[in-house]
Amino acid sequence: MAYGIQMVVDARDAHAQAEWWAQTLGWAVEPSNEDFIRRMIAEGYASEDETTIRNGVLVWVSAQAIAPEEELGRRDRRRILFQTVPEGKTGKNRVHWDVRLDGDDKDAVRASLEARGATFLWEAAEGPHSWYTMADPEGNEFCIS
Repeated sequence: MAYGIQMVVDARDAHAQAEWWAQTLGWAVEPSNEDFIRRMIAEGYASEDETTIRNGVLVWVSAQAIAPEEELGRRDRRRILFQTVPEGKTGKNRVHWDVRLDGDDKDAVRASLEARGATFLWEAAEGPHSWYTMADPEGNEFCIS
């Protein structure tokens, strides 16, 4: 049996991270279900302080997910969920992801990511394959190749 998987990333600002990564990957921020949120509050499962308005939409404060736009709404979609945690990143990631550029110019992508708040950490190579290790705006490492 094969199982589905969702990656979850701790963040100081789940919504900002979700928006940054959605733009980086060419994915979409999952739309909020405002009616569901209001119903959860009305039925006592949540409170108003667990919500906020983001870009004019009622959302949960603590989490925001992204997925490829063409997969939105599918149960088996690829998905990254960013969840707010109180502490900042303190050490090296034990897991990171590699962003495959599929032929796009690595230097141009690097410059674009840096302009949007990423940090270049180092360049590495293994045989003919080379990559840049970067950090997103909250310091999470990822590679582009």
